[in-house]
Amino acid sequence: MNQILSVEPPKPKKEKKQKNNNMGYNSGGTIEIDKIVRFFAIVLIVFGIVMIGSGSYSMYQGTQTGNSQAKPTISVQEISETQLELEVSHGSQLQRVTYNWNNETPTELNASGKKSVIETIEIPTGENTLNVYAVDEEGRETNYSRVYTRQGDITVDFEVDGGNLIVTANGKNQLSYMTYRWDDEEEQRVDINDMAVEYSIEIPVGQHTLTVSVVDINNATETEQQEVRGVMRPTLEVTTDGSSNFVIRASDEEGLTRVEVTIDEDENQKYAFDLEQIYSIDERKQFEYNGFPLHDGENKIEVTVYNESGVSETARVMVNK
Repeated sequence: MNQILSVEPPKPKKEKKQKNNNMGYNSGGTIEIDKIVRFFAIVLIVFGIVMIGSGSYSMYQGTQTGNSQAKPTISVQEISETQLELEVSHGSQLQRVTYNWNNETPTELNASGKKSVIETIEIPTGENTLNVYAVDEEGRETNYSRVYTRQGDITVDFEVDGGNLIVTANGKNQLSYMTYRWDDEEEQRVDINDMAVEYSIEIPVGQHTLTVSVVDINNATETEQQEVRGVMRPTLEVTTDGSSNFVIRASDEEGLTRVEVTIDEDENQKYAFDLEQIYSIDERKQFEYNGFPLHDGENKIEVTVYNESGVSETARVMVNK
C-alpha cells in the first residue's frame, strides 16, 4: 500500500548573532586594545629615553662650553706679615703667569702647560702694589692688582724744601749710617748712630733720581728712590745806594713770585711783596727795589726771594750808617 509520508522541508538554521559590546567592538576587541596600549606604551618609553638622553647631552655640552670659556683664577693669601702665597689655577692649560711690584720688571713663573702654579712672594716694606697677570693657551686673560703695606725695621721719607730734598729716616733699632747718590754718581756716606735722622740734600738742576740706603746696627737695610727736578736758585744781591737806603736786586729765569724783607730781626719791620699780583711773568724775571731807609748805627737786613718752583735764596747783610 502506498503510504504517503508527509515530509516537512527542513527549517533553515538560524545564524547566531555575535554579542556586541557597548563600544561596538566584537568579542575579540579586548586582545586588540591590549596590543594597541602596549604599542603606545613602548613608543612613549622610547620617546622618553630619547628626550632624557638629549637633555643630558645638552646640559653636558653647556657645562663644557662654560668651562671652556672660563678665565684663569688668581688667588693671593697673606701667609705671614712678610710673605704672600700666589696661586693661579685653571680648567685648561696655562700659557703664561707673571707678577711684579709697582712698575718693576715682571717676574715670569714656570706655568706653561700646567693647570695650576703656586709661588711664595716676599712683601717689600712700605706701601706697594702687587700686579699679577695670567693667560691660558686659548688667550683668555686675567689680571689682579692690590696694594699691600708692610712695616719694616726702617722707614725712609722724602720732602722737598725749596731747592733741597729732606731725607727723614727712623728705625726700630739704632741706625748706623746712610748713603745717597744722584743717578749713577759716586755714593756719599753719612754716619748716624741714632734712632732717627733728618738730612738735607741740595737738588741739582734738571731731572734726577736720588737713591738712599739706610743701615741699622743689625745690618738691616732699607733702600728708597725719589725722582725730583732741580731748578736754578734765584740770584740775589743786597747793597746800599751810597746814601741812606739799601737796594735789593734779584733775578730768576723762571720768574720771581715773592720777596720778604726783615730789618733788625724785628717782626714789626717785616715786609713782603707778592710779585704775582703786580707784574706779569716776564716782568718778574728781574726785580729791583731801593725804598728801605737805613737808621743810624747797625742795620741787620735779611732778604729772601722765591721763584715759580718755590726755590728760594736768602741774603743777610750788616750795614752801618
